[in-house]
Amino acid sequence: MDAFYASVEQRDDPGLAGRPIAVGGRPEGRGVVAASSYEARRFGVFSAMPMSRAVRLCPELVVVPPRFARYREVSREVFAIFRSATPLVEPLSLDEAYLDVTDNLWEIPLGVDVARRLKKEIRETTGLTASAGVAPNKFLAKIASGWEKPDGLTVIAPSRVEAFLRKLPVEALWGVGPVTAGKLRSIGVSRLIDVRAAQDDALRSAVGSQAEALRRFSRGEDGRPVVPDRETKSVSCETTYSADLSDLAEIRAQVEDLARQTYERSVRSAFPGRCATLKVRYSDFRTVTRSRTSDRAFASGDALAAAALELLARTDAGARPVRLLGVGLHNAQPPGEPGPQLRLPEGG
Repeated sequence: MDAFYASVEQRDDPGLAGRPIAVGGRPEGRGVVAASSYEARRFGVFSAMPMSRAVRLCPELVVVPPRFARYREVSREVFAIFRSATPLVEPLSLDEAYLDVTDNLWEIPLGVDVARRLKKEIRETTGLTASAGVAPNKFLAKIASGWEKPDGLTVIAPSRVEAFLRKLPVEALWGVGPVTAGKLRSIGVSRLIDVRAAQDDALRSAVGSQAEALRRFSRGEDGRPVVPDRETKSVSCETTYSADLSDLAEIRAQVEDLARQTYERSVRSAFPGRCATLKVRYSDFRTVTRSRTSDRAFASGDALAAAALELLARTDAGARPVRLLGVGLHNAQPPGEPGPQLRLPEGG
């Protein structure tokens, strides 16, 4: 989807149409841009940027608080359209997915025609635009989907793969951000195809265990299938606070609340986790994690909260100001093992 959160806000409030907007927290706090409209992007406003900087770049920026329930509602509409074409839909986020349309329910022989129909139905149903990439594999389709945004449709036919790869900088490779790209450029790898000729030792030094995967991607090879159902491996909740927390009683109350939210999420996800984790980020951005594994899954939000508070006692929270707290559950109890009956608290 194109600028999904921002586009939903502009659609729902016609007064925002055509204006530079950013969805996220307030600039006077520690707000971060979750999404920006294309009008805002022309000023250099992008997601993950501090909102205070975004407002400096674009003084006319309209800051809109996020409405995640609304985005999930629209996402369900979009994914219903995806699944009307094929059951092989692998979600990446609320607004992005891989689809394998080799054999599709619409019985359309060409992937490009499936993409055209998907884009048309999304626009007619939601009033929003989507960009699509059609290619022989996931790696290439992902790149193609962002090639002509917004409202784009890019096709990489098998016969065009090599010519397309030769156009790309090294940043196009999966998992290569600015830091990794800098390491690769330091060994003479500036284009995607340069990875092919890089020395093994130098490449491993730059990207570690990613080396072999990047070599395959540099040749346009990606054998990963579209996996429609992903197993939940963890659930968590975390919060970054607009002002540092210094009072231990307040920190404990926040941890308890996060633990109960996490437990409720685990019940709804049918994830009976046995390992409780606590994440604490101090005001100097140093982050610590603590964990505790039980023999059986946690049976209630109170039990998880008690474990999280025990983990909190193993940190410097209270003695040092805290900017972020998070509670998570990992290590699902294997099927067939006796365990507690997970249940929500009253009113859940």
